Amino acid sequence: MIRDRYPAVDLFALIPEWHLQFEPELAELDRLLTDDALFQQVKADLARRYPKSTRTGRPATPVEVILRLLVVKHLYGWSYEQTAQCVNDSVVLRQFCRLYLARVPDDTTLLRWANLLPPATIHRLLDRVTELARARKVTRGRKLRLDSTVVETDIHHPSDSTLLADGVRVLSRLVRRAKAAVAAGPAAGRALWRDRTRAAKRLARRIGAPMVHQKEAREPERRTLYRRLLAVARASYRQAERVRALLTPEHVARLETALDRFLPLVERVIDPTTRRVLHGEHVPAGEKVLSLFEPHTAVLRRGKARQPTEFGAKIVLDEVEGGIVTRYTVCDGNADDALSLPEGLEHHQRCFGRAPDLLAGDRHFYSGANGRLADAAGVRRVVLPKRGQPGRGDAARERERWLRRGHQFRAGIEGRISVLKRRFGLRRGRYHGRSGLERGVGWGILAHNRWTISRTVAQRRVA
Repeated sequence: MIRDRYPAVDLFALIPEWHLQFEPELAELDRLLTDDALFQQVKADLARRYPKSTRTGRPATPVEVILRLLVVKHLYGWSYEQTAQCVNDSVVLRQFCRLYLARVPDDTTLLRWANLLPPATIHRLLDRVTELARARKVTRGRKLRLDSTVVETDIHHPSDSTLLADGVRVLSRLVRRAKAAVAAGPAAGRALWRDRTRAAKRLARRIGAPMVHQKEAREPERRTLYRRLLAVARASYRQAERVRALLTPEHVARLETALDRFLPLVERVIDPTTRRVLHGEHVPAGEKVLSLFEPHTAVLRRGKARQPTEFGAKIVLDEVEGGIVTRYTVCDGNADDALSLPEGLEHHQRCFGRAPDLLAGDRHFYSGANGRLADAAGVRRVVLPKRGQPGRGDAARERERWLRRGHQFRAGIEGRISVLKRRFGLRRGRYHGRSGLERGVGWGILAHNRWTISRTVAQRRVA
C-alpha cells in the first residue's frame, strides 16, 4: 500500500550533544521539497501501476521518502547502491529524506520505484520547480538563452566486429535459456543448442587488433576474418529463429519478447556490415545500429575539434537568468537546433506569462522564421547571429553595446552545461532506453535547479 510519509521524528533532538543541523543550502532544499504539488504529482504516478495500492496491500516505502532519495541520488551523483549506503550511514541524510529510524529501502527497490515515473512527469515537475524559483524571486524570466549538447549513451565504441560479437553472445544466451523450456526431440541434435560466443569473440578480437605495420597488406586478412565472423553471426541468427519457432504460449513470455526484440536488431547489424566491409558500399548513419541494448543511440557530428564524432542523444536546453534550466528536449538524431526555438519561446511565455526581453542563441538557432517569430512575440532584443560571414550592415550591428552583452550572456550557458555534465550526471546517461535517458536527464536538471534555488535563497538570508 502506498503511504504518504513516516510519522515525524526529530533525530537531531535525540542526540543533542552532537549539535547536528542542516547546512544552509540543504535546509533551503528541505523547505523546497515540502511543496505539496511536487508530492501529489509523484504520488499519482506511483499509484498508476496498481490503482488499488492506495487502499490495500502491505505498507510500501512512503512517497515522500522516494522523492527525497531520488533528489539526493542525483544531487551528489551517486549510484542507487551508493545512495542506499550513504543515507543509511548518515543521520543528517536520514533526517533530510524523512526516513528517521526506519529501514532504508534497497537499491533495487528504489530503482523499481524510479522507473515508474515517466518523462512527462519529470517535465511537469520541472515546470513546478520553475514556478517555485519565480515565487522565491530567484528568476523573473527576463532573459532566455538556448544551446544544445550531447548526452552519451552507456555503450562501448560501436565497431562492426564488436556489434556482431554482441549479437552472437546475446542470441546464444537466449538459446541457452530456451533449452530448459523447450522439450526438443532427438532429431534436433546438438546443433540447435550450440554456443558460438567464444568463436565470435576470438574473431572480433583478431579484427580489432591494431594494424600499425603493413596495414594495406593485412587488409585482405581482415576481410577474411569479417567473412568468418559474419558466417558465425548468420548461423546464430538462423539457430535463434528455429528456437523461436519451437516456443509456445506455455513458455516464458519474457524469453519470447527478448527474441522478438534482438532478432531484428542482429539482422540490422549483419546487413550493413556485409554491405560496408565486403561490398565497399557507403551505409547512411540512419541505417546503422550502434548498440543492441541502446538502439536509440545516434551518430552525432557537430564539428567539435576535440570530439568530432559522438554517440548518444542530442538535447536542447533553455535557461533563464538566475541559473534555472526551464526546459529540455531530447532530439531524434542530429536535428536542427533552429527547429526547437519556437517551442522554447512558447514554453517560456507559458511559464512566465510574457516573452523574454532578451533571447540569445548561437548561429545554429538562427533562421529568418525564428527572427520574425521573436519579433512578433514581443522580444525586444534578439541575439541570434546569422550563419556564415556577416554582411556590411551586420558587422556594424555586431559592435553595438547591447548585442555584445547579449553574446556574453549567451556564452554563460556553456558553463551551465559543464556543471550539469560534471556534477549532475548529464555526461553519460545511465538509464536504459530512450525514455530512461530522458528521465535521467530530467532528474539531473531537477536536482541542479533545486540546488540553485536553495543556494540563492540561503545566500540571500546570510546577506
